[in-house]
This record gives sequence, structure tokens and C-alpha cells, in this order.
Amino acid sequence: MAVKMEVWGNFACFSRPEMKVERVSYDVMTPSAARGMLEAVYWHPGLQWHIDNIYVLAPIQMTNIRRNEVQSKVLGSSVRAAMTGGRTELYINTSKDIVQRASLVLQDVRYVIEAHFTLTEKAAAGDNPGKFQDIIKRRLRKGQCYHEPYFGCREFPANFKEWEGGEIPAIQETRDLGYMLWDLDFSDPANIRPLFFRAKMENGVIHVADCEVLR
Repeated sequence: MAVKMEVWGNFACFSRPEMKVERVSYDVMTPSAARGMLEAVYWHPGLQWHIDNIYVLAPIQMTNIRRNEVQSKVLGSSVRAAMTGGRTELYINTSKDIVQRASLVLQDVRYVIEAHFTLTEKAAAGDNPGKFQDIIKRRLRKGQCYHEPYFGCREFPANFKEWEGGEIPAIQETRDLGYMLWDLDFSDPANIRPLFFRAKMENGVIHVADCEVLR
């Protein structure tokens, strides 16, 4: 069943995986980021989201910013050692671990995400598409979410609401966006693999449904 969600914010960074040091954003939102926003509003083990189209409503603008980032992380092995009585320090010394990095990010973004969902084998006997549809629309109208949606990085929060209907005023621009991250393949937790697709924006719309996915 189809759902349309409008999202907007001041900044966004959908990082290109080929850039190893500095963060450089794709020109538009990725399908995996769009899925993450829908899951922030409503996630259920018996439901799986599928992105159909991404409508770009605001002109694509980019700006350079510099941010402090933490280059280290607390290891899982350290946490396990602390839980079993081992002597270890579970903190990050920010004075030594903070680094300043430049980022090329999107500015003043606005999109409409068009998606649908299907039921999974984990759906309960009482679950049905109509029930999920009502819950999702109610949460969108009330602004409810499990965690705050964000545009690629948590410091770039996203406003959201249900698209109220009518023609979507996408920008009248067509461009080849090249290969873009489609999603991540978690079928093997020990070997998470990125999936890509050849993205093209036609009159402000990126068509995701039935695209060819490359590994």
C-alpha cells in the first residue's frame, strides 16, 4: 500500500562511500536514507518498506562546512571485559580523539518519499495492510516517531509530515546522477555488502522501483 511522506531540513549529507576522509554528499537523498526515515516513523518486524520514487522539491544546493568528529570508538570487546569484571576504561578521551574534517553537504533540502510496504513472514495473524496503513498515516499526521529522522547524519534532523495530496511540485531538472548507493545487504552479518544502482533524475523525480541493482 502506497505512502507519501514529505521531509525537509536545513542540511543533509548522504555520504559517498568512495570518499574515505572528507565527507562528500550525493546530490540527492539515497533510497536507503529514505527507507531509514520511514522506519524512524514506523518500524515493525512484520512489515518491509520499498522505496518507489523520490521527488526533489528544492533546488540542489551544496555548501562547505567544518565539523569536529570523534575518530575513535569504544570496542565491543572492551564492553564485554568490563561486564565480566575486567579492568578497562569505557570512555573516549575527546581531547585526543577529536579531529576537524571538512564536509560538502546539501543545503535547504525538501523531498517527498513515495513508498509501499509488504508483509513479511514475521507478521502476526492479526496483522494486515489496512491496519498498518492506518497506523502509519496517524503517526505521520501527529508527528510521532520512534527516533528523530535525520538526513544522513544525526546532527542534520529532518522535519516530516504526510503529503497531503495533489500534484507534487518537483523541480523541473533532469540530470544523470551516476552510480548511487541503493542499500546494504545484511544477509551475511559477517560480510555486509553495499548495493548500487544507476540513478537518474527526470524532471525532479528519481525512479527507484524496479531499478537494476548492482553488487
